[in-house]
Amino acid sequence: MRVRYRPICFAVAMVIGLVCAVAAQVKRTKIYISADMEGVVGVVTGDQLGPTGFEYSRFREFMTQEVNAAIEAAFAGGATEIVVSDSHGNGESLLIEKLPKNVTLVRAWPRPLMMMQGIDETFAGAIFIGYHASTTNPEGVRAHTMSSATLADVRLNNVSVPEAGINAAIAGHFNVPVIMVSGDDAAVKEITALLGPIEGAVIKWNYGFHSARTLMPEAANDLIREKVKKAMSRLAEFKPYKVSTPIQLDVRFKNYRPAEVLSYLSIVKRTDAHSIRFLGKDMIEVSKFLEFMTNYEPGLTP
Repeated sequence: MRVRYRPICFAVAMVIGLVCAVAAQVKRTKIYISADMEGVVGVVTGDQLGPTGFEYSRFREFMTQEVNAAIEAAFAGGATEIVVSDSHGNGESLLIEKLPKNVTLVRAWPRPLMMMQGIDETFAGAIFIGYHASTTNPEGVRAHTMSSATLADVRLNNVSVPEAGINAAIAGHFNVPVIMVSGDDAAVKEITALLGPIEGAVIKWNYGFHSARTLMPEAANDLIREKVKKAMSRLAEFKPYKVSTPIQLDVRFKNYRPAEVLSYLSIVKRTDAHSIRFLGKDMIEVSKFLEFMTNYEPGLTP
């Protein structure tokens, strides 16, 4: 007796094809979270921002809580994987034991992609927590760009950018959009003006460089959850922040000697007493140059 395999094989093939089609539609939604500290609830001075500050240990807790609020909302909104970047100070501010076990964490420096280390083209969106305004902004708590002590301005293709702009451009290199930011009112206003209608959580209102009116931690966390959930529901609407290549990086220092010494490099042009220019083929080159510029010291040891 002949056994007819063809109908059975056809049915199996149909089932396999259907399973593959469904699997193809189940897209992994990876989210990148970059966390700074100046924009965290209640932060107003150096007392909260570094190991020598008497309030630093407490405000590490608040920073971690804000990141956890963003993580919780991102997962609730459909994220399948989250990478967190500890992007403040020494890169060791987040309390690792208080983060959920289903995320991974980038810590310490130097990193080729700076505050965005670990991002790539597989991510669906980036979230900025605890961000601040730029060094050229006359408003904002602890407003600065990369280094409050040394840098007076950073420009990409003649556009003055905050740290969020630099980081958004790195994400944009990989076609990843920024979808949400939290910080004070000056930071959120500046960043949304640059990046477009992303979700913004204003958790304090600046009165000056070292003063603000602030929400309480629980209220700030609730607002961050709300804004991240909205951002996750709008994922398809956001566009990456793209900078045309090659990229002209202009950096203005508060002192003249860094510009003088950096101009000894053949890849650097000194444009005035306090400023230099570097031409990078893309944001990866620009990021590496900035990281070198802000981290290199002749006495570096392992």
